[in-house]
Amino acid sequence: MPTTTAAQRRAAARADYDAYLAECPARQLLDRIGDKWVSLVVNALADGPQRYSDLRRRLAGVSEKMLTQTLRAVERDGLLTRTVTAGVPARVDYALTPLGRDLLPLVRAIKDWAETHMPAVLAARADYDEQHPEA
Repeated sequence: MPTTTAAQRRAAARADYDAYLAECPARQLLDRIGDKWVSLVVNALADGPQRYSDLRRRLAGVSEKMLTQTLRAVERDGLLTRTVTAGVPARVDYALTPLGRDLLPLVRAIKDWAETHMPAVLAARADYDEQHPEA
């Protein structure tokens, strides 16, 4: 077994999480974070814990199935917690974890950018469509 220097081990560890590499696990995380429902769920939980029904109302257009899948996936990734409080009916609250709170400024910035720049994007799309009528 060949010996490696500390610098080589650090370089190898960095390469393990190089998202430009096809087999990098960070790609799965980037795919998850890039999902529209994930970014909207994280943004929706910015002000504190919310119930499933509150999230469903806030995220117009999300189906129950998609919201459930999204919440499970984000919980699995450690970005939110699911807390069940006994009662009739049982109360289920979702809240960001410290890891989710760390991600929040990034997804909030992307959401804000999209909302701010939508007129420019719509104009660019119209220009493109005019120049490429076959598209």
